[in-house]
Amino acid sequence: MASVHALDALWVALGWQPSSSQLAQLEALQAELRSWNQRVNLTRLVEGDDYWIAQVFDSLWPLAPWLGSGDALRVIDIGTGGGFPGLAAAIALPGAQLTLVDSVGRKLEAVRSMAIAIGLGDRVALRCERAERSGHQRGQRGSYQLALARAVAAAPVVAEYLVPLLAPDGRALLYRGQWSPEDQGALERAIGPLKATINRQEQRELPAGRGLRTLIELTPSGTCPRTYPRAVGIPAKQPLG
Repeated sequence: MASVHALDALWVALGWQPSSSQLAQLEALQAELRSWNQRVNLTRLVEGDDYWIAQVFDSLWPLAPWLGSGDALRVIDIGTGGGFPGLAAAIALPGAQLTLVDSVGRKLEAVRSMAIAIGLGDRVALRCERAERSGHQRGQRGSYQLALARAVAAAPVVAEYLVPLLAPDGRALLYRGQWSPEDQGALERAIGPLKATINRQEQRELPAGRGLRTLIELTPSGTCPRTYPRAVGIPAKQPLG
């Protein structure tokens, strides 16, 4: 557990203060991660700043416009892995319904157990499938206000996964690290066929020198063509743009 002073500074930097129950859930999630990591390789970011900054803070800062709103959002996390940013988002967005998608069944079962253990079982649904399939499923395609992906694939690939999932007023949040002009150009070329535009772009240094992060927020400019996402494996092998 980080010190109270360190956590207070973290919340100030984030511009959001968790309630006592939300803080208790974040602490319980850390304990669950410790336990599950002994059985399933979920993440190495479990202790101290690794957890509170590189997991929790890094999951939540792109969500700053929605933190504290209580809005009844539908949110999907593609490639959730060990449950981030999805579980942190579920804690911080108490009015939201979360869908967490991953193709690795063992990880997803661990995430399911963690969600239930920390009291999120009624607001977190899990889907064990490839992102390309999610984008064509009834009830998934065109259904989400927020679609998230952190450390999943190159930005053009992630855009092809996320944009088809968006409602007309939705936002796709691409969590990136370093970002180059070449990355920018590739993404801009990729989102044209998807009928999406860049709505917000932001960079920040994580606290305690934990590295530079980039957020790219996409919004629909029209109806995403039914051809996207393409068949399993094709977006990664033949990225748009």
